[in-house]
Amino acid sequence: MKLIKNLLKGILILFALLIATLYLTDTDYLLKAVRTIYMQGYSTAFLDDYHKFDNRVVKNGTPQPWPNHADYNRAKETERLNKANKDWGTIAYVIIKNDSIWFENYYDGYNKDSKTNSFSMAKSYVSGLMGKAIMEGYIKSLDQPVCDFIPEFCEGKAAKMTVGDLSRMSSGTNWDEAYYSPLSITTRAYFDDDLEKVILGLKMDKEPGTAFKYASGDTQMLAMVIEKATGKKLYDYLTESFWKPLGSENETLWQVDSDDHDLVKAYCCIASNAKDFARFGKLYKDHGKWNGKQVLDSTFVAKSIQPVFPSSPEYGYGWWLKNHNEKDFFMMRGHLGQYVIVQPEDNVIIVRLGHQKSPDQGTTTFTEDISVYIDEAYHMLNANGQ
Repeated sequence: MKLIKNLLKGILILFALLIATLYLTDTDYLLKAVRTIYMQGYSTAFLDDYHKFDNRVVKNGTPQPWPNHADYNRAKETERLNKANKDWGTIAYVIIKNDSIWFENYYDGYNKDSKTNSFSMAKSYVSGLMGKAIMEGYIKSLDQPVCDFIPEFCEGKAAKMTVGDLSRMSSGTNWDEAYYSPLSITTRAYFDDDLEKVILGLKMDKEPGTAFKYASGDTQMLAMVIEKATGKKLYDYLTESFWKPLGSENETLWQVDSDDHDLVKAYCCIASNAKDFARFGKLYKDHGKWNGKQVLDSTFVAKSIQPVFPSSPEYGYGWWLKNHNEKDFFMMRGHLGQYVIVQPEDNVIIVRLGHQKSPDQGTTTFTEDISVYIDEAYHMLNANGQ
């Protein structure tokens, strides 16, 4: 009995020392990571993890349900699409043709109103909110220095960093986009309860505005700029700028770092559903107009869905760009295969939400699953005379 007591005492001492070490080395965010992710059996963020974090409500106004197409749900998934959905854990697949729901299906116990994490699709919303802030005069232009809003970035190379650089992922900071390392700044940002402190600790690595480097920290800094410029919390600005005006059918949630600091995780973490996510794709498809009203400046929208750097034709301002089968698509894209894919000439929007991407993640700019979801949507449309 004495041996067992001594063993338990030793374990408790080791555990206390471990926790103390985490706090002393400023890595105590790992405790939250273990509790919310790793102890749930995951190695990275997962689709329903918003339940584990503090959130703020983004309210909807008067719902404007999508109309159903005359051929609504007459088509069935192709064999290849069924396999992809099963293999990669699709929970929602929606095809919108001519602004009407042409096909929709939901899987694995989810339904049309189920909330799931947007992950990096949120970046497109933040870029849109920047455009809205410029449109409303809170921000002078894409070329306004970040220094005007965040004094910590007023020296050296940082003084040249512009608001536009943050949206087009060319800040020049030393952010490292590593999802699976528990010690990366990306992991810290996801779990730390003071996200502003994390961002203010960034250093300059390269000259701003010279090259594309995908960095979630750029979007997070952009959110801080927008909040400083507008004097509004970003979740409130999203509510008034887009969520209500676009007639979303459901309120949504946006994760914050903590109740105390109340800063949205701007690079990710809007919990909503496929058809409400699709509305933002439609807004950009229609040059910033919604029901005849200019919600977002058309010039800004046009610039957003064109490449910024010739060496990186895959990215504009907050949107991914892909040429596939001689058609130009622009898309919102999230960590586990969350997509709103838009082809404006064909008036087609494809939405896919799910648990994972195809296994070639990290080897190419666009994973194989994106091509599958596009190809099979077009096979279904063409086979049914669309």
